[in-house]
Amino acid sequence: MTLRGVRVILFDLDGTLVDTAGDLAAAANRMRADRGLEPVPLERMRPIASAGARGMLGEAFDVRPGDDRFESLRAEFLSNYESAICVHSRLFDGAEALLGAIEGLGGRWGIVTNKPARYTTLLLRALRLDERTACVVSGDTTPHPKPSPEPLRHALRLLAAEPQSAVYVGDDERDIAAGRAAGVATIAATYGYLGAGSPPQAWGADHLIDHLDTLRRWLVE
Repeated sequence: MTLRGVRVILFDLDGTLVDTAGDLAAAANRMRADRGLEPVPLERMRPIASAGARGMLGEAFDVRPGDDRFESLRAEFLSNYESAICVHSRLFDGAEALLGAIEGLGGRWGIVTNKPARYTTLLLRALRLDERTACVVSGDTTPHPKPSPEPLRHALRLLAAEPQSAVYVGDDERDIAAGRAAGVATIAATYGYLGAGSPPQAWGADHLIDHLDTLRRWLVE
């Protein structure tokens, strides 16, 4: 495959461009330590990291939205996360080379994430990506987050780009559903967190990749 004609590449953030699972898990495990509980192994937390506080608290404390304790635990979790948002978080292997290739070819790249803007901004600044990205659409930028197509449509409006000139890369079924509804080509990142639902082969993505180097090769071919 080639990406000839593609001028905009949009990325989900957690689990697609940046591996944030370590810091998300650490925020929940700090809560467990404060209560005299053993930490939950990262390998158990990692697959649900894209679900953020909901996923971490579900695994660490078996609570769900609507439970009596959920909101207070969520506030504590988010405070922990904000105070140590980029201790373990790193760009996925191949991401820096890919972003450099996009920029070198005169293309643009952006972020479309369900992460609230408060934390998106802090993380991108810590990773020194905030001045490079052409647009950032967070989970509270538009009235409805993914799987609604509106965040992607908003990104396209910000960039004055047509859907046929863009692709969206994500590691969750919601990402692919949003991209398809917005009319952009979709790429499922099978190296990401993926969640506990159906396998990525069933999401209806246009393409699947198991490493960001694949996307870079498609871009330069």
